[in-house]
Amino acid sequence: MHTPAAPPPQYVLSADGIQLATYQFGDADAPAVFLLHGFASSALANWHATGWVRDLTRAGLRIIAMDQRGHGASDKPHAAQSYSMQALVADVLHVLDAHLLDEVAFVGYSLGARVGWQAARDLPDRIHCAVLGGIPDGDPLKSFQIADARAHIEHGVDVTDRLTGTFLKMARSLPGNDLEALVALVEGMRGGPEPSRENAPKQRLLFATGSEDAILTASRALAESTRQGTFFEIPGRNHFNAPTSRAFRDSAIHFLTAGD
Repeated sequence: MHTPAAPPPQYVLSADGIQLATYQFGDADAPAVFLLHGFASSALANWHATGWVRDLTRAGLRIIAMDQRGHGASDKPHAAQSYSMQALVADVLHVLDAHLLDEVAFVGYSLGARVGWQAARDLPDRIHCAVLGGIPDGDPLKSFQIADARAHIEHGVDVTDRLTGTFLKMARSLPGNDLEALVALVEGMRGGPEPSRENAPKQRLLFATGSEDAILTASRALAESTRQGTFFEIPGRNHFNAPTSRAFRDSAIHFLTAGD
């Protein structure tokens, strides 16, 4: 079975007027899975190009994927206040409502997993289980140097901070990315809710992090702190290439099709 061709996006208008690009794959009557990509990626780059769409539809699942605000074919505001966690979770709810989805399984990676953690807490009647890939406790971008990133974007100043430089390089690697919007997202999420033992969702959760990812220990500890959390170590993968792992996909599909 070949990967289904990527359809043109269907747009959903957020509560604050942001156009959100969404994509559907699979049988409309099949159990629904909502996919949410990571920072500086997109629905098609994170899930379609890596084999997830092919394998999830092959497993008999329906897919709804969204480009998060600031990414892909969605609007890319430059104001930090457009990127609160509350706004990102509200986008998930608006897309579920627009596609008439009463209940879904959720699959998120990195930023998408952080949003998924909060969405599972805020929308327990809409999200019955979740796969959270590449998620640690706390905020992995808290040391991102916002002023240095803006100086680099606006004036070409060299970035000396390793993490900031890495994320800017990653952001540039995907055509169409808007660096100003992505830096605004980092700023907008600062000070918001962070995953911790104290605010864990109660749903069945699968955590998955690469064996070469620096957040592996923190991610495993977060899984152990949840009521129904299990952990899968993605062999031979780091934070940036984990979504390409067949072992990760197979583990997620087993979890999604096993039932509650």
